[in-house]
Amino acid sequence: MTYNLVTLPGDGTGPEVMREGLRVLHAVSAPLGISWNTTEIPCGGQYYLANGRKSDWPEGSFEKCKSADVLLLGAVGWPDPDGTGGPLTMADGNMAGWSPVIGNRTRLELYANVRPVKLYPGVDHRIHGQRVQVWKPGKVDILFVREGTEGLYSGIGGVLKRGGIGNVAVDVRLITRDGAARVIRKAFELCRARPQGAPKDGKKRVTAIIKDNVLDGCRLFREVFFEIGREYPEIEKDTAIVDAFTQWLITQPESFDVCVTTNMFGDIVTDLASVLQGGMGMAVGANIGDNHAMFEPIHGSAPKYTGLDKVNPIAMILAAKEACDWLGRRRKDTKLLRAGAAIEEAVQDLLSQGAPLTYDLVGEAKAAKCSEVGMACAEIAASKVAATL
Repeated sequence: MTYNLVTLPGDGTGPEVMREGLRVLHAVSAPLGISWNTTEIPCGGQYYLANGRKSDWPEGSFEKCKSADVLLLGAVGWPDPDGTGGPLTMADGNMAGWSPVIGNRTRLELYANVRPVKLYPGVDHRIHGQRVQVWKPGKVDILFVREGTEGLYSGIGGVLKRGGIGNVAVDVRLITRDGAARVIRKAFELCRARPQGAPKDGKKRVTAIIKDNVLDGCRLFREVFFEIGREYPEIEKDTAIVDAFTQWLITQPESFDVCVTTNMFGDIVTDLASVLQGGMGMAVGANIGDNHAMFEPIHGSAPKYTGLDKVNPIAMILAAKEACDWLGRRRKDTKLLRAGAAIEEAVQDLLSQGAPLTYDLVGEAKAAKCSEVGMACAEIAASKVAATL
């Protein structure tokens, strides 16, 4: 079977991790008879500069994304060469790289940003600059579902300037009943499909992360949450005030199963949650709609590491795994599901054996290169598939 894949390598280290993600994807696909008709689209801040600041991706790119079976995104974002210290922005004020990320989310209706937070055996955490085992594997297995098309990212607002100086800046948070309903229903459906509940008690539970003691948008989100929740009587419903949730997330992550929240809250708490799984190099983002999906590591483009073959490719490799799972379920293709399973098993084996791994997991003294991790993972994954043939 042949599928159409669009890759968006992006900026900085994005192309490096994309290379390793594709290496592993092809390693498990070929023996299963799966092939990928791949279209690579350059995008991001570096492309914007090279293109004379005209666009952050080529004309016709969105149409290619829309026609693809699945999308893989590396990372976007590049420093402004004018020395302002901030990210490079375009003439319309958006970050260079907006089109493949926020643009795809909104135009392809990728309303659910799904982020699995799972701690694998063999992964330590960096606390006070040291690598320690604070949380236990098996006690951290949370699925975050973040609304991806409205909230503070709806693009409503602007800056009032007098004499060329910004005096007032306004960002409007948009929460709609329809937008809340579809992402909340997605969270309940994902909870129902998970084989296990919260690690603490085994209960299937959806927690809405809100600030309904202050914000009207969160009150509407809470109202819709319990309305939708009545359709799922077997699932426990819970709410948490976002600021209190951040402490519970770190002190008792085993209490949570599936969490659903608004756009900006979700952006913040999932980056915090990545600490539980070993850092951003292990963290995956799945942007899912009813008809399209785009998968990515949630780390940034890490400009200072560009070309050093240094950064952790595991999040990108796991993004390929999530892409196989989503497309396999959508097309009822068991071979894709086997490919996804082999990728995750390979990552687990690699982490358990403790090498080769990158600096963020084992420290500089023991660090392997990004490409070495990708090659090792591809070899293990291919052997997993071969053993089933």
